[in-house]
Amino acid sequence: MRYLLALLLASLASVAQAASLTLDTGHGATTLTTAQLLARKGARAIDVPGDVSYHRAMRYKAVPLRALLQGVPADAHLQFTALDGFAAEIPASLVLDGHGAEAWLAVEDAPWPSLGDGKPSAGPFYLVWLHPAAGKVGPEQWPYQIATIRVLADPAARFPLMRPAPGLAKDSPVMRGFEVFQRNCLTCHTLNGQGDAKLGPDLNIPHSPTEYLREGMLRVLVRNPQDLRHWPQAKMPAFGPQVLTDKDLDDLEAYLKHMAGRKPH
Repeated sequence: MRYLLALLLASLASVAQAASLTLDTGHGATTLTTAQLLARKGARAIDVPGDVSYHRAMRYKAVPLRALLQGVPADAHLQFTALDGFAAEIPASLVLDGHGAEAWLAVEDAPWPSLGDGKPSAGPFYLVWLHPAAGKVGPEQWPYQIATIRVLADPAARFPLMRPAPGLAKDSPVMRGFEVFQRNCLTCHTLNGQGDAKLGPDLNIPHSPTEYLREGMLRVLVRNPQDLRHWPQAKMPAFGPQVLTDKDLDDLEAYLKHMAGRKPH
């Protein structure tokens, strides 16, 4: 039994060491293995208090993410695609100058703990942050099980069917809600059939949630999905006021109501 356990642990470590990350900063995709990443200058062990995914302090071997983005301008846009279809959209400016927040790519060189019963670990690659509050980094900006990092145009340019009607003031509730949607919802959901995420349902086709939820229930859904529909297999997390303020939710609802009238024909 002890031999089998040792063999299993060795096998898991071998799998972790064999993982590879696809990185495309706009000049063609490259592949970086676990060993190559950990051999880079600046790679070191870091301590992450209050890890978003593990809900406790964690220690990782990690590489400063900005070191992988040489030549990427601050106004660029980064997409982190996970093995399960989660697609986080993060402005490069947050990584290159997070006003004190530091982005690190944690590398699973030996098996990390499971994220829960029957779940895998956060590896093989996981974007973690030191001092996240300094850059107002939200939980959706901690993507794990990362397979690909790409520099792309921002979502408004890539997905025109998500854009509100032209002519709206930039600080209008609808436009502010569009920003909330891009930051927090686009990681899992499509809208009007557009988007790269594969986890959640489309939020406008065939119906917007604002068309079938009575007043106030969208807020219940976002604050804690299990308070609306109890479903043990549900993947949507709860978004507390520290992540989405009540004003953010009001703006998001304004955007979704607006887009309910802009379905593609």
